Order: sequence, then structure tokens, then C-alpha cells
Amino acid sequence: MKQFFKITLATMLGLVLTGLLFFFLLFAVAGAIASGDENYTLKDNSYLTLELSGNLSEQAQDNPFNLDIPGLPMGSSVKEIGLNDVLAAIKKAKETPEIKGIFIKAKTFNAGYASLSEIRNALNDFKESGKYIVAYADQYDQKEYFLSSVADHVLLNPIGMINFSGLASTPIFFTEALKKLGVKVEIFKVGTYKSAVEPYMNTEMSPASREQTEAYLNGIWNTLLNDISQSRALSVQQLNEIADQNTLLMDTKELLRFNLVDSLVYASEVDSLLNRLHNVEKKDERTSVSISNLLSAPTEKVKYQKTRLAVLYADGEIVDEGSEGIVREDFIEAIQAIQADDKIKAVVLRVNSPGGSAYASEQIWKAIDDLKTKKPVVVSMGDLAASGGYYIASGAQKIVASSNTLTGSIGIFGMFLNVEELTQKIGLNVDVVKTNELSDFGDMSRQMTDLEKAKMQRYIESGYELFVKRCAEGRKMSVDAIKAIAEGRVWTGEKAKELGLVDELGDIDRAIELAAEMGQIEDYQIVSFPEKKDFVTELIAQMTEQSQLSALSWLPWNQQGQWKQLEKAFKQQGVLARMEYSYIP
Repeated sequence: MKQFFKITLATMLGLVLTGLLFFFLLFAVAGAIASGDENYTLKDNSYLTLELSGNLSEQAQDNPFNLDIPGLPMGSSVKEIGLNDVLAAIKKAKETPEIKGIFIKAKTFNAGYASLSEIRNALNDFKESGKYIVAYADQYDQKEYFLSSVADHVLLNPIGMINFSGLASTPIFFTEALKKLGVKVEIFKVGTYKSAVEPYMNTEMSPASREQTEAYLNGIWNTLLNDISQSRALSVQQLNEIADQNTLLMDTKELLRFNLVDSLVYASEVDSLLNRLHNVEKKDERTSVSISNLLSAPTEKVKYQKTRLAVLYADGEIVDEGSEGIVREDFIEAIQAIQADDKIKAVVLRVNSPGGSAYASEQIWKAIDDLKTKKPVVVSMGDLAASGGYYIASGAQKIVASSNTLTGSIGIFGMFLNVEELTQKIGLNVDVVKTNELSDFGDMSRQMTDLEKAKMQRYIESGYELFVKRCAEGRKMSVDAIKAIAEGRVWTGEKAKELGLVDELGDIDRAIELAAEMGQIEDYQIVSFPEKKDFVTELIAQMTEQSQLSALSWLPWNQQGQWKQLEKAFKQQGVLARMEYSYIP
């Protein structure tokens, strides 16, 4: 028996050691993959390949463990591309003699129209170098087509498709479904247009919600039409007439006749065009360069700059705690680190957020308000800077937004779940013993009393007044002037500029330029906050995210977000400064 235990223990120890060895071996492989591009050498007659697929984020996290091993979560995770990397690569491609052009491979690309506009503007700037841009796809969804339409040559597979049909909003309402389950949602809000709570109290859009949705959809659509019109030599009226027909199932020869594309070619025939543009006969005489390769290629040595300009990314939902989004304590620590760094002379706060916790938004606002007393702060708005996203942005000295940014939504709401009927249906009984009248305030097993509802509504109204006050102070407007354009109303960046909620229209480069002017600096190094997550943290996060996504994989892509919205409602009860929105395609 003693020998048996020895053998068993030795076997277990061997398995543990083997596992650890395998784990560290994978780390070594991952490290080798991660460092593989560090000394990439550019060849002459190269071109940058922009593969538009996966999710676009403000700052993509490094994933050196993406080995695409079947069965492993990280092997099947959705590809993530950083907007900052895309813009940097396009700029470097313009300035690099070895790069002769850009080849856009359009696939399924999940990105907002404000971000796409920034990339499109960068591509337009690239064209000033005289270098070519070619775009090809088997199928262009509307977002990919909007971006690709800037190309000199827009190519489509002869039996491919283009989805050009306009924008639509398709919110899902959970009210009746929750009622059947025995779940009631107690709603408290301020703002006629604060529509984030409507999916839990209505069965269709309210007139106010429909009004604002029509306004911002038309605003974004008109911007798209004007940009495509300039690139494709088609009038806005012609483009609208084409969109009215919905091109999704249209014969590709019709798409060619409408001048939406320049040529119908198979993927194998794209090489012939690229060969001609590079003045070569064979494919191996030109070199495709990825974004990561180009960014890692050595550049001319630049003089070390002691002076720095910080770009602080506020990306995602504003939460009090957690590991994803704008986490209150972590984000405030980053702000304080920037404030304490004497080398940093100016700050750009890049906001891409629908909002979130009202409490966390106020704490972050305070940290930014303290920061701007030490150094200038300029906000650059991405796809979303709404509700709590606008809250944290409102205190900056200057705000720059894209025409397609969705912002405003100045309003607050609270949601509490009442599962009394559900507990009765499944046979659960809840009792209570309490020392004071409101000791069990917030108990989900019963309906809220009139006193509790009144207290909650007063609290929401107080939070709204504070939100409005912050906006009024930051924008140097009266409280009444802010209230006239608040009420939870969502605005496009273009309309927000007219209303005084933002100072000018532009991208992140314009915000950086403005911050440098205000900080009176000319030669500086740009540093980003927060720093990218380390390998282990990102690996664990991706594995967790993938396991969560797998449960939703059976849903159509455009509906997964709606069910995530329901999940957030159950997780984030309480007082929120948040905006919900959805539109397709």
C-alpha cells in the first residue's frame, strides 16, 4: 500500500510538472510570436493590406497567444483591431517610400460610423501622396462599403453583394417577456428622451424616442451620402434612389452600372491589377505588409523628446468595479498619474462610451476637473460620448467630436427588479424581520412602497440636477440653456456643435493638435493611458469573454447586442447615466 501511494504521488507530481512545463512552453512560443515582428524589415515595392474584419476598438490589446488551435477559446475569439493602430499605420504608409499603396480587404467589420469616418479621412489624406488605394470584397456590408468607397479602384466579386440600403433602428422590448416570467422592473428617470429604460416599460418606441432616433439616423446617413457622393461622383439624390431599391440582392452588373464599383473581378484576378500598379509581372515581386508589420518596422531615429502629451482612453461602459470598460478606481488612478507626471504638458481624453454608473461618472468628472487645473484637457469623441460619457467629457476646456458621434443624452435613470411574481411561480417564499421602516429598501422579493418610490425619484432628480450643473459649468452655459437641450436627448456631433455641446468637428489628430497648442508645446512624445494589459490578464479575459459569447452564438449577430443589453439590465441595477442605441446595418 505504501508503494502504491508513492507511485500515485509520483504520477501526480509528474503530471503537475508536465503541465507546468507545457504551460511555460506555450508562454515561450507566445513570446516568440509576439516578438516576431519587432525587427520587421520593409522591402521595396510593398503595400499595406488593411484587412477589415472583426471588432474595431479604440486600443486593441495584444494577443500573442492567438494560436488558432481548434477547441481552445483563444483560437476562436473574434479578431480585434485597434483604431489607433489603423490610423498610425495609414499615416506611416503615407510617409514610407517602400509602401506604394494600400489594399483594403473588406470582410465583416464591426465598427461605428464615427470611427469609420476617421479611418476614411486618414485614407483621403493618404491619397494626397499620389499612392494608390484598391478595395476588394466578396460582399460589402454598408459600413465596409462606406469605408472602401474612398479607394481609387473599388472591386467586387462578379457574384458578390453590396448592402446599401440606409440605416434602421430595431430595438427589442422585453416588457411582455419579463411580465410572463413574473419579473417587474421599477423605473425612475428624468428626461423625456431618456429611452434606455423603454425596453423594460414599453412595447414600442415612444414618440420622443422615435423623434430623436429619426434625427440622429438621418444625420449620420446624410454624412455618409455626402462622403460617398464625393468619392463615387454620384449625387446624394442618386445614392438615395439606389438605397431605396436595397442593393443586397441586386445583380452585380447593375451595381457596376450604378457606379458603386469600378470592376467585377474574382479574388484571383485582383493580383493582375496589383501587379500593374507595382509595375511587376509576378506576385512575389511585391510584398503585402500587415498593420503590425508596418508599425514594427524601424523608422528613422527621432530625437528623444522629454515633453509628453498624454492620450487617455475612456473606452466602454463606466462601472464602479470590474475588469472591463472604464473602471472607476483604475481610471482615476490613471488620471492622477498623468497629473503627477511633470513631463506631461497636455492631455487628450478620448471618450468612446455610452455612459454607465452615475456615481462613477461624478467621481471621474471630479478627477478630470482637478487635472485641468494643472494642464489643458481636450476631449476627442469617438462613436459614442453619451450620458455618463458626456458627463466625464463636459469638464474639459475643449471638446472635439466627429460629425457621426452620438453624444448628449444628458439624463439619469434608475431600475430595480421586482421578482415577487416569479418567486410565487416557482414556490419560493420570502419573509422579513426589520428594525426600521426602510431597513429592507431595495428588496427584490416585493413591490416598492409609495414612500420608497418617492424617495428614489427625488434621488434621481437630484442626480439629474447635478449632471446639468456640471454640463453648464463646463460649457459656460446657463442651467436653463442646458436643460433646453438635455432631457436625455441624443444628438449627432454635427448638431451638438450647433447647440454648443462641443466646440468643433474633427478627429483625434485635431484634438491632439489643439491640446498641444493649449499646452504651448511643439516637440513632444505621445504617451497612451491606460497601458495595455499584460499577457496573462488579457488571456484570462479573452477566455472568460469567449465562454460568455458562446452562449449567444446561436443568435443572429445584430441581435446578440440586444440580449447583452438585457444581461446588463440585470447586472447594473441602481442609478445610471447611460444611453442605449442600436441601428443596422
